[in-house]
Amino acid sequence: MTNLFDPLTLRSVTFENRAWVSPMCQYSAKNGLANEWHRVHLGSLASGRPGLIMVEATGVVPEGRISIGCTSIEDDAHAQAFKPMIDFAHTQNVKIGIQLAHAGRKGSTMLPSDDHLMASISEGGWECVSASAIAYHGYAEPREITIPEINELKVKFVEAAKRAIAVGFDVIEVHAAHGYLFHQFYSPVSNKRSDEYGGDFAGRTKFLLETVEAVRKAIPNTVPLFVRISATDWVEDGWNLIDSVELAAKLKALGVDLIDVSTGGNIHNAPIKPAPGFQVPFATAIRSEVGIPTTGVGLITEPDQAQHLIESGEVDAVFLARAMLRNPRWPLYAAEKLGVKIDWPEQLERGRTI
Repeated sequence: MTNLFDPLTLRSVTFENRAWVSPMCQYSAKNGLANEWHRVHLGSLASGRPGLIMVEATGVVPEGRISIGCTSIEDDAHAQAFKPMIDFAHTQNVKIGIQLAHAGRKGSTMLPSDDHLMASISEGGWECVSASAIAYHGYAEPREITIPEINELKVKFVEAAKRAIAVGFDVIEVHAAHGYLFHQFYSPVSNKRSDEYGGDFAGRTKFLLETVEAVRKAIPNTVPLFVRISATDWVEDGWNLIDSVELAAKLKALGVDLIDVSTGGNIHNAPIKPAPGFQVPFATAIRSEVGIPTTGVGLITEPDQAQHLIESGEVDAVFLARAMLRNPRWPLYAAEKLGVKIDWPEQLERGRTI
């Protein structure tokens, strides 16, 4: 029986446990550069000894960011900004990955605390692109991206992945979920193209599959490659679980090591009814049908809940978000709740109860 605090090995990387930190935007970067806030935030998470920290959605180009406060990895300087966080995580025997992203039509926003949504050019915003010139609810209408631009972005993802490996990241994740650019392509709701990147399943998934193939070939064979997908749009005429199983099989064939399974994000009023673990069945289905490791996400907050998901074989690891924000040392807390003794940072040993 596998447990939450058992190690997991993918390629040449061993994660000390299966309680992982989900990528969470901090909206605190300046011109895309990670800074002192990120250093303290990620450092506090690392001191809690999760098996993996996944750094927030990070634009492969400046225009790939979600907001004017999001991180990018557009050049070597932006990559180097992450190095102190990576180095500290490694002192804690914590693996750290980066989620490479392009927001597409959901980009160029202000910060959540601002009084308006879209950033103008003078505020640091940019023109957004998407699979088709269809706006997300309340956002600016994007421009349909051209095929030469698609080809250029594939190169940008490869370059970003290489920079990430060079600076010390242990895992690369391609963000293809939550209504961002790759999701805008594979969902029939947002892709109305008539060229080779539209139409049927093969056309709509072509951009993602070509990018993933290029990234896999460009990074060392020892480095795990994850892809985060939204397994359903939650509407009848949208992307669905059957599509996701087929996509996951193709991703596995390209050398993807784990599917990070979430849902939704491409339709503003989708009839989603959140409940504890509500997205896990999608991950379980993909794991079972495709034979690829998956992670569970979505309102996973309690140690017993996380342990059950692992020991029952529903998923291979769990990504926690808000629970980690509330308690950055959640894995230390969870291990004690479950009666498991794990290594603590020496500086925190006096806090043990077992």
